[in-house]
Amino acid sequence: MNKTIAIVGIGLIGGSVALKCKRAGFAAKVMGVDNNPDHCKQALELGLVDEVLSLEDAVVAADLIILAIPVGAIASLLPGLLDKVNTQVVIDMGSTKSLLTDLVAGHPQRGRFVASHPMWGTEYSGPTAAVENAFEQKAVILCDVEKTDADALDTAHQLFNVLQMRIIQMNAKDHDVHAAYVSHISHITSFALANTVLEKEKEDNAIFEMASAGFESTVRLAKSNPEMWTPILMQNRQNVLDVLNEHISQLRKFKSCLEKENWEYLNELMSNANQIRRIIQ
Repeated sequence: MNKTIAIVGIGLIGGSVALKCKRAGFAAKVMGVDNNPDHCKQALELGLVDEVLSLEDAVVAADLIILAIPVGAIASLLPGLLDKVNTQVVIDMGSTKSLLTDLVAGHPQRGRFVASHPMWGTEYSGPTAAVENAFEQKAVILCDVEKTDADALDTAHQLFNVLQMRIIQMNAKDHDVHAAYVSHISHITSFALANTVLEKEKEDNAIFEMASAGFESTVRLAKSNPEMWTPILMQNRQNVLDVLNEHISQLRKFKSCLEKENWEYLNELMSNANQIRRIIQ
């Protein structure tokens, strides 16, 4: 406990981590690093961080460095960051893992790095979107832990226990496959549905007035930040293509049922989909 923490990226994820760590007493001091001056100002005003520093100064002062920035930026930053660490622990919170673990596989300080993916997020961004108990009872995936030093892994467990998360261990390649199916395809589907409605329904008022709770929940993810999601889909391209091909195949089945008025098979498709209730209540 009483860690000195540097959080690189003080938006939704980083801000929520900072808020919980400070209020739970896990952090003696939280330093923020962000290239957006507005985010720095807001994070200070909201009390998410104690001070804002350059990355170089924060690395020197920190026990624990948390990377809560888009995965493209993590990939650019991580190898050079590990060059600068000694006993510090570096934990990333990106949504893809294979590219990152491959990038630092042979790095002398690989053991100081913990590859993690907290399975939580919203369509909102920035420090003002931070939520104190955001991660409670959510899963966090720790990848390739056998390549991480024992004390660094222990620090990661301490952090995620403070955040009240369920810790799951998995290899990076399996993580990226599963993430494509349970997270990444949901965002593509939401973006595509939003574009479909915006293209076909020209009356903004009709969308606003008639949109049901079902529609709103389905397109909620379409409000997510493209600057974050473009690199995720780039890095997990092949797995996303595999799941997208299957998704398109399923859509074609529904389309065929409507074209051929095959109501029996349509009912069967929906009944089969109901089996998801066994997994998600």
